[in-house]
Amino acid sequence: MLGVDCCVLMGANIASEIGQEQLTEAVIGYYNRDNAKIFHKLFDRDYFICNMLPDPGAEMCGTLKNIIAIGAGIVDGLGSGSNSKAAIMRIGLSEMRKFSKALYPTIRDETFLETCGVADLIATCYGGRNRKCAEEWARSHVEELLGGQKLQGTLTANEVYEIIEMRGWELEYPLFTTEGARMKLSAPAVGPGKRKNPLPSMDV
Repeated sequence: MLGVDCCVLMGANIASEIGQEQLTEAVIGYYNRDNAKIFHKLFDRDYFICNMLPDPGAEMCGTLKNIIAIGAGIVDGLGSGSNSKAAIMRIGLSEMRKFSKALYPTIRDETFLETCGVADLIATCYGGRNRKCAEEWARSHVEELLGGQKLQGTLTANEVYEIIEMRGWELEYPLFTTEGARMKLSAPAVGPGKRKNPLPSMDV
């Protein structure tokens, strides 16, 4: 819109761990390689490894993974095990790829296997604030964990759900649909046989 080239820095990088100089990966998604080289020189460190990725679609991964992390947190809060959490993460990754390519067909499949994709999803579903807050909500509705920060997953879930509703994609994205609808306290039945979804309503 402004005609200004932009790059994005995305990846499986929990800020507190970067501050401790733990080994971390990130990608710089770009259109213009020369500009990406500048950011690479600025951010790349021995402990913070930055790779350049010719696909700004990396930003979609970094946005959508927060919705999935909320689902993973609810699973943890309900006391379910690794099998349930793995199912949420697998379904979420599949929907993340499908939704991204539906809106931006030029996004590369390989991008979802980069640190901005599956690796960021894993890190967020185990250590991110969206997961932590969703877990505490599922247990006791405690919201003090944010400490003034915004919970990105709830905002993204609402925005994604608006797009899904507008385009009639509810059956195409059952996880995104369920989470977005639950946050509006009006979850529709989705999926084969219109099964009732076990996730609780989220009043956030």
